[in-house]
Amino acid sequence: MVVLASVLLLFARRLELLESLRLGFRDIRANVRRLAGGFAAALAAVAILFTLAGIAGASLRGPGVFAYSALRYLPAAIAISVLEESFFRAFVLAGMERDFGTGIAFAASSGLFAIVHVVRSPARFYLAGFHPAAGAETLLKSGARLAHPAEVLPFLIGLFLLGLVLGQAFILTRRVYCSIGLHAGFVLGAKTWARATSGATPRWLAGTGPVPLIAAPAGWLLAAILLMALPLSLGAPRRRSEFQQP
Repeated sequence: MVVLASVLLLFARRLELLESLRLGFRDIRANVRRLAGGFAAALAAVAILFTLAGIAGASLRGPGVFAYSALRYLPAAIAISVLEESFFRAFVLAGMERDFGTGIAFAASSGLFAIVHVVRSPARFYLAGFHPAAGAETLLKSGARLAHPAEVLPFLIGLFLLGLVLGQAFILTRRVYCSIGLHAGFVLGAKTWARATSGATPRWLAGTGPVPLIAAPAGWLLAAILLMALPLSLGAPRRRSEFQQP
C-alpha cells in the first residue's frame, strides 16, 4: 500500500490523479441525497438477508446488539468506502474509461476490485528480530489463494458483482457519492452479521469463509437486483463529456 501510494503521488500529474478525484467528488451538496440513498439501499438489502436468516432458523440477537455493532463499525465502514471508491471508481474506472470506453472500463475495474480483495494475507503473525524478506513472503502467500480457483471463485463472483453495482452507481451519476453510500452500507452489514447472528445458517445465504454474505448466492441475487434497479432510481448514464465539464 505504501509503494502504491508513493507511485500514485510520484506520477500524480501524468495519471491525472488529482483531477480525477476533483471531478469524482464535485457537487457534494447536490449529492447528499444520493449518498444517503445509496446507504439506505445497501442497508435494505442487508436487512433482507437478515430476515431470510431468521426464516431459515438462525438466531438473531436483539436490537441493542445491532445498534452497538452499527455504531462500532460505522467509522471503519465510512473510511473504507471513501478510500476504495476514490481509488476504484473516481481514479481507476474513470481513467480506464477515457482509454478503453465505458464497457471495458466497467468490467475491468470490477474485476480488479474483486481480485484485489481476494489477494490478502492468509493469517496474522508476529515477527521477532529483523526479517527483511518478510514482506515479500507475505505477498507471495497472499497471492497463493489465486492458485486454488475453486476455493476463491464464490468470493470472486460476489466481489465482481459488488464492483459492478458500485461502478454502475458511479457511471450513472459521474460522482462517487452514491457508490460511497452503497459501499459503506454493505461493509456495515457484513461486519454486523457475525455479531448479530448465530446458529446454523445455510451456505446459500451466509456464504463461506471469513467474509460473510459476499460468497453467498443470496447476495449475488440481491446484487443483480440492484444492478437492474439503479438505472430506474438514478436515471440514464451521463456522458463522459458531462463528467469533464468544468
